[in-house]
Amino acid sequence: MVVDDHPMWREGVARDLTEAGHLVVATSGEGRQAVRVAPAARPDLVVLDLQLPDISGVEVIRGLRAALPEVRVLMLSASGEQQSVLDAVKAGATGYLVKSAAPAEFLDAVRRTAAGEPVFTPGLAGLVLGEFRRLAAGAGGAAGDRAAAPAGRPADAPRLTDRETEVLRLVAKGMSYKQIAERLGLSHRTVQNHVQNTLGKLQLHNRVELTRYAIERGLDA
Repeated sequence: MVVDDHPMWREGVARDLTEAGHLVVATSGEGRQAVRVAPAARPDLVVLDLQLPDISGVEVIRGLRAALPEVRVLMLSASGEQQSVLDAVKAGATGYLVKSAAPAEFLDAVRRTAAGEPVFTPGLAGLVLGEFRRLAAGAGGAAGDRAAAPAGRPADAPRLTDRETEVLRLVAKGMSYKQIAERLGLSHRTVQNHVQNTLGKLQLHNRVELTRYAIERGLDA
């Protein structure tokens, strides 16, 4: 699903996605309309502009995630300001790409975001991880107590396998699936499977939430 208030840009993005083999199930130029349409269209991924005429992209993310908890959201915005990025990620965006990105970079971001991998314009990934660490540090003693739990999990959380915990530690360090696969000598698909299994066990929705979970428990050290 493509949500952007500029018709030429919206149609161009939809066309590029279709030509790349993706099925565009809906388009919208307004945030509220997108939130209304999404439950019927049931997109796997939403390419969303940050600035919309009625409500902000951040509000749209919240509405989409409330209606479709599993949906992935790739922000495609003219703004690369730090606060815009952080607000989008905190609301549930899986990735954030500036509109100056090349078409090939955009299509690669779509593919990776659809697979649940957080994708950010170069230079922004470190910003997001840094913010997660700052929030985790500000959580106080409770987070510290949780971090001391065996295998990096709170006492009441499902038990992760040693391999799942190992992959989770590398996720918390901001490594991509490809980098994790190379580090551990696994296939890309195996790494994806470990991440999906961990998400299911922890009842989290995407890798951004998983990253924050791991950092809050000190697994990025």
